Amino acid sequence: MLDKSWKDAGLKHGGSPDDDRLVRGAGCFSDDLVLPGRLHACFVRSPHAHARILAVDAEAARGLDGVVAILTAADLETLRIGNVSVPQIITGRGGAKLIVPFRPALATDRVMHVGQPVALVLATSLRAAEEGALAVEAEYDPLPAVADALAALAPDAPQLWPEAPGNLAVDYIAPSADPALAQQVEEAFAQAAHWVRIELVHQRVAHAPIEPRTVTALFEPMGETYVLHAGSQGAGTLSAQLAAVLGVAPAKIRVETHDVGGSFGMKTHGYPEYAALLAAARLSGRPVHWVSTRSEAFMSDNQGRDHRSTAELALTADGRFLALRTESIVALGAFVSASGAHIACNNFTRCLPGMYAIPLVSAAVKCVFTNTLPTGPYRGAGRPEANYLLERLVDAAAAESGIDPVALRRRNLIAADQMPVKTVVGNVYDSGEFEAVLDKALAASDYRDFPARRAAARERGRLRGIGISCFLEHAGGSPVEGAVFEFAEPGVLTVRLGVHASGQQHGSVFARLAAARLGLPQEVVRVSSGRSDISIRGGPTVASRSAMAAGTAIVRATDELIAKARRLGALALDVREDDVVWQEGHLLAAGTDRNLDLFDFAEDARARASRGEWPESLDVRVEVEVPQSFPNGCHIAEVEIDPETGHVRIVDYTAVDDCGVVLDAHLAEGQVIGGLAQGLGQALLERFVYDENGQIVTGSFMDYAMPRASNMPAIRSSFHPVACRTNPLGVKGVGEAGTTAAIAAIMNAIADAIPGGRGRELQMPATPEKVWRACRGEPDPSP
Repeated sequence: MLDKSWKDAGLKHGGSPDDDRLVRGAGCFSDDLVLPGRLHACFVRSPHAHARILAVDAEAARGLDGVVAILTAADLETLRIGNVSVPQIITGRGGAKLIVPFRPALATDRVMHVGQPVALVLATSLRAAEEGALAVEAEYDPLPAVADALAALAPDAPQLWPEAPGNLAVDYIAPSADPALAQQVEEAFAQAAHWVRIELVHQRVAHAPIEPRTVTALFEPMGETYVLHAGSQGAGTLSAQLAAVLGVAPAKIRVETHDVGGSFGMKTHGYPEYAALLAAARLSGRPVHWVSTRSEAFMSDNQGRDHRSTAELALTADGRFLALRTESIVALGAFVSASGAHIACNNFTRCLPGMYAIPLVSAAVKCVFTNTLPTGPYRGAGRPEANYLLERLVDAAAAESGIDPVALRRRNLIAADQMPVKTVVGNVYDSGEFEAVLDKALAASDYRDFPARRAAARERGRLRGIGISCFLEHAGGSPVEGAVFEFAEPGVLTVRLGVHASGQQHGSVFARLAAARLGLPQEVVRVSSGRSDISIRGGPTVASRSAMAAGTAIVRATDELIAKARRLGALALDVREDDVVWQEGHLLAAGTDRNLDLFDFAEDARARASRGEWPESLDVRVEVEVPQSFPNGCHIAEVEIDPETGHVRIVDYTAVDDCGVVLDAHLAEGQVIGGLAQGLGQALLERFVYDENGQIVTGSFMDYAMPRASNMPAIRSSFHPVACRTNPLGVKGVGEAGTTAAIAAIMNAIADAIPGGRGRELQMPATPEKVWRACRGEPDPSP
């Protein structure tokens, strides 16, 4: 049952300690940490997409001033570093498991992509390390490479891994590979009055957070403990992965994360560089510091998307959806990242059939090895790929059937009175008012008067289009999450969490939540995260899960704190537990004037527990399991195109989101807008390009286009909160909604603007050249 008694607490955002600290330049990011005696690190990286390593000559480099050591794979052998790839294992057709090739910290006999680390230079200054890296001479024997996933499946493609015939990592299908289901889907298409088919490419993109990956690694010989200071989305998750890579007990590695300047999924898991830097710290006996350059980031950070799909939809004569069939080919890269295959398979297919009542779904995914950087989570992580496919397909179905796009969507939406409903892929939607969300977006965007705006644009020589994107995504990821409440400092309640913020202002939201439930001033509650050694089980800040998972843990912890305080308070006040009343941070003995201040009592309880007088202190540790939720909404974009130049301008954007109970409207809206910026970037600008030999073409911001403030439209954002029924806060998640919705809304608007249906084949990014060609009836030149 939902606890709504406090649900409106803190809806108005009044700033936070994080705001003040960061605006004043008082943040502590990974590069701000300066340990005495540290060495600077620079990696020698492969210039080849695929090659044998014949020799690595470091003698000249070792003689340079300031160079302390140069490490290759041979130097790390004594530490027995394991496979850096520690992925979630996916099961494909016939029970075949995901193939996971060995990924070394430093390349051994072969390099598999441009930028793979081959050697590590340690020096007393950054300049000396960079000069040392330039002096290292590596000799290679180039091998044939393949950068495109479709090309990698061809019979004559280079074979990248002997254990993966045909470069296939896993052949996955959902909801099942049952031939009977395939037959049902085939029959539905055979009986359909309308049958539409589209091909879509979700191009590869770079994360480009404002703060690049930055690491300080050290080794504490006294406890034989590795320590990694690095940006992350959860220190515990990163620590657990690195412990497996290094082959040590979890207690023998500590990850500490400070402020994080953006991540978008990229900083969730470990990299070869982290293992190599920790090994270097152990071998050198000194702290080792490394900051990725922007150029390095383009050849070493995990990337996103690279998902190609064919989608088919069968409809009745009156527009009812009968069956959905999709086939996707996804590039995993040269190695398997921690969640790359999971995103391509599970995350993608679990978003189907979205808001729609589609009785039959078959979704096949082939994950493929290529000589490129691994793909991993990028804001949305499979959700934008699924929603883009669905919403482009629905618009294609509207054009094929002659049914208005709004009417077609409305006709197939799952009704609110059907909730909870189990979908064909196994999800259980607990709540949602999909038609109400659609109607709210249509009204807010003034959809009815769009024809007049289109006519006015035509008089100005512009093409105007409108695009709808109804979306539903699953939020939550790992269900287990913990929280610790501690009274370690006088007058302060410290809330320790495993999730870690990279711009979400957890410190404000979660402090307000705990304070509101306990009746305390927010100023006395301090949120702390970023250390793996507090042993909090749970997942990182991914999948829009923090408010749901950590929020639920805080609710449980506040309840347990009050229960424990009443239990121990009865001992201190010499009354029955039932006679102890919790009131705004005080314990009152009913019917008397006796009371205990929470913080004074916490100090007393800690002292008594340490002396063995009481069985416990007031500190609380909890773990909860929180089911997934299903955020949803409707975004509507309006664009104007100059047909003479192909320039696209987003002139209006409406977002209506159901993220459940809104804990902070200001921050929630910021998440929607930030997500929209990244969706807009992918729709119009961004595309990471490898040539056919695996060489990087877009290796800097001179070539890789990023959205700017001038690209952003005025945004009309509102919420339609329908409380989630599976967690006590009623929250659903909002961090990825903007990206998931925006891509389809913008691309549908562009397709609507270009006359004669010539924009329906346009692939992202919709650059001016491609749009100009589409306006002239020329084909999309992109692959």
